[in-house]
Amino acid sequence: MYLLDTNHCSRAILGDSVILDRLAAINDTLVATCVIVQGELIDMAERSQRKRNNLILIQSFLQGIFVYNIDGTTATLYGQLKAELFKQFAPKEKSKRRKTKMTELGFDENDLWIAAIAKRLRRRIALQHNLTIVSADSDFQRIHQVQALSVESWV
Repeated sequence: MYLLDTNHCSRAILGDSVILDRLAAINDTLVATCVIVQGELIDMAERSQRKRNNLILIQSFLQGIFVYNIDGTTATLYGQLKAELFKQFAPKEKSKRRKTKMTELGFDENDLWIAAIAKRLRRRIALQHNLTIVSADSDFQRIHQVQALSVESWV
């Protein structure tokens, strides 16, 4: 099961043959994204010169894959992950720690949410999603240092 990050979704939407071939090769496997990525894609389209066309492309793409939402379990995992990353990478001096932001440590907040979605528990069936994050972002490799994640890049 794969959770596509924004960089891979946008490449698929733009017709990148490497990404599209990979998606075709795994046609029996769940391919998903999440509402965080959906928001990033829409933001990109809204700021583009071809806003209307890009929004149509995004909506068409998102209709073909599952989109995970955020719930209370995801929020709990996000908070735990963020605390672990802070513990690992933030300055040790108490006075400096208070003012440190995750972006100063090299982590994008949206990537933390995406990682939390990939690891969240499904309440109805009590199983972890255990999705492989498909991304070219280095954030996920660093997150892997404090919490096991399966990460691949198809580019």
